[in-house]
Amino acid sequence: MKKLLWSLILFGLTLLIPLPVNGMVEFDEMEWFTDFNGTKMFQTESDVYSDAKFPMVGLTLIQSAAAKGAVCLDGSLPGYHFHRGSGSGARNWLVQLEGGGWCDTIRNCAYRKTTRRGSSKYMEKQIPFTGILSDKAAENPDFYNWNRVKVRYCDGGSFSGDSENKAAQLQFRGKRIWLAAMEELMAKGMRQAKQALLSGCSAGGLAAILRCDDFGNMFSLSTRVKCLSDAGFFLDAIDVSGGRSLRRLYAGLVKLQNLETKLPKDCVNRLNPTSCLFPQNLINQIKTPLFILNAAYDSWQIQESLAPISADPSGSWHDCRLNYAKCSTSQIHFLQGFRNRMVNLVKGFGKPSKNGVFLNSCFAHCQTERYDTWYSKNSPAVKNKGIAVAVGDWYFERGGAKLIDCAYPCDKTCHNLVFRG
Repeated sequence: MKKLLWSLILFGLTLLIPLPVNGMVEFDEMEWFTDFNGTKMFQTESDVYSDAKFPMVGLTLIQSAAAKGAVCLDGSLPGYHFHRGSGSGARNWLVQLEGGGWCDTIRNCAYRKTTRRGSSKYMEKQIPFTGILSDKAAENPDFYNWNRVKVRYCDGGSFSGDSENKAAQLQFRGKRIWLAAMEELMAKGMRQAKQALLSGCSAGGLAAILRCDDFGNMFSLSTRVKCLSDAGFFLDAIDVSGGRSLRRLYAGLVKLQNLETKLPKDCVNRLNPTSCLFPQNLINQIKTPLFILNAAYDSWQIQESLAPISADPSGSWHDCRLNYAKCSTSQIHFLQGFRNRMVNLVKGFGKPSKNGVFLNSCFAHCQTERYDTWYSKNSPAVKNKGIAVAVGDWYFERGGAKLIDCAYPCDKTCHNLVFRG
């Protein structure tokens, strides 16, 4: 029984806790449930790490960053965690960009700089490497012996800004942090990489899309370079009140961090800057091979884009927002419309052979860094292919990687998230 329970634990996931970010919830530690094929399991992060045996990887601060103005919101040094590769993977590199929401007002960013999302002063000195970052072949068969890096997220703007607010003592230097981290990793051997993969989860998944071609252009033509966005496919969606909650947040972010000149030019030339934070307007212009991994009923987007508290004053979506099993027929119908739109948007993107798609009909968010969803006996699957296998097949060009699930509730392999109110 204990083995069964541990097989259901969400290792390494950054989860939801209410933080004052524009009324938006930021993914962070909390108590949570996972629901796998009818089995519910309650766990806290401290319980997971106390018993689990994962490599704990230390934080490295980028000492050269201050001179480059590449600093966190509070002016502290940015950092990353690095586990060096070995054997056949010694010249291969996987760079994972951390996620964790955004801040779109001075007040929210001022709060954020008192947390690990805005200051390295509050970052963990060590973190576990799990899922796609694991060093065990049994848990991560394709990338276990690569050089694996997790770049910490402390700019509040998906590694994209380059401005400041002196009056509020806020630094919006995400683009400089990105460049400083890449320069340091290139000097540590990434320049000689035979194979490289840029990945990221949530806000880091969006950053992996925004920085994908920048990453690809860093290497010679002989290097196989690709990008993976996990739970970063945020839709410009209409919420339950008829508004656009996520668009409002992105508009605030663009204005606060002066992102107009930092977003992809080919998009800004066609659309307004706010639209150029939505992947649906970016992915078809990206030249570097890209893999989109997303839950069709993304938990974060349900809670903070489709049915946020601000759009649901009557509270009619409260239970559904936290637990998919409590959604009414009409609410499921609304969510099916969201899923259908996501499917339609990725279909065209997936046609070129260089790109990959894994869209599973689960209520989840971020599936690459989790032990149970990345590669385990009961990992989520589409057409009998699990996430790690699908990503590996796409990266190494071993076989098909265009996997779009049937609509809920057909998929019985999901590890659905259920949250406490």
